Amino acid sequence: MATRAILADLCTTYAAQTGQAVEVTSVGGVDAAKRVQAGEPFDLILLASDAIDKLLASGHALAASRGDWVDSPIAVAVPASAAVPDLRDEAAVRAAVSAAPTLSYSTGPSGQYLEKRFAQWGLLETLRPRIVVPPPGTPVGQLVASGQVALGFQQRSELISVPGLTVVGDLPADMAYITTFSSALGNALASDPERQAAARAFQQFLSHPQTRETKRQHGMDWSASH
Repeated sequence: MATRAILADLCTTYAAQTGQAVEVTSVGGVDAAKRVQAGEPFDLILLASDAIDKLLASGHALAASRGDWVDSPIAVAVPASAAVPDLRDEAAVRAAVSAAPTLSYSTGPSGQYLEKRFAQWGLLETLRPRIVVPPPGTPVGQLVASGQVALGFQQRSELISVPGLTVVGDLPADMAYITTFSSALGNALASDPERQAAARAFQQFLSHPQTRETKRQHGMDWSASH
């Protein structure tokens, strides 16, 4: 879901440049991986790099077809009416988390990272009653904007366009976490060279320098691997 808006823009640009339309289905990462594993045919699969690696390792995507295309940092948000917490370093974030009456984060890689960090702080079990798990399809930013959550952690790209909240900033350098989003070709393309070539062309477009400005406009950064 973190790449839904940016992909919409990039698909529009790609269609204008090449005449080739691209249809994107955006769902949560866990659901997307399950659909691929169940054999649903997709030309190109776009997920966090660790999820792509698992699909490749299990033979659910075309071997050696991984392509990294964008990096996305975790940002922190509070309701628009709330005071802005200090996030200068890890100690400040820990203090803000400890003081928050409610907090929320995604169930993807960023959420897994935060839970590990909270556990390292010795706070995870204390925090559990205050953690609001977002329902499927509900962005963390929506929970923050509605006042259901006092402190929200989500991909920056998913927070910057949500009205009713303040994006305080990215996690500080001493605890920053960057999700690399990658792509891989679907197995069905192994027997369809023409369609495979079309999918590879779009995959290459996603990592082309011309897309950098669009990525930054959506709160993402150019992938360090390119």
